[in-house]
Amino acid sequence: MKPGRVIGTVTLSQAAPQFRGATWKVVGPMGPDELSGKNPDGCGPGWSPVVLDQLGADIGEPVLYVEGTEATQPFDHPIPLDAITVALMDRYVFEPID
Repeated sequence: MKPGRVIGTVTLSQAAPQFRGATWKVVGPMGPDELSGKNPDGCGPGWSPVVLDQLGADIGEPVLYVEGTEATQPFDHPIPLDAITVALMDRYVFEPID
């Protein structure tokens, strides 16, 4: 699982049948600076994946997400999916190890 913050939404005019009605979010990865509050933007460097969201995450909300094969585990049929939210974080404590 990776921590991230929802930074946007995606609207599709067309989608594969298995994704009709799905909600998609853009998630900014959170590294040590974001988790500790040192980065006021709350979004780390790197690419921001588009993630299937079945949990109802709002913009600005911290989430946990998985990528790759793990993202397809909730489904009982093959699905072309790269990332999915798996948890909404109510709060977290980050204490870096020196």
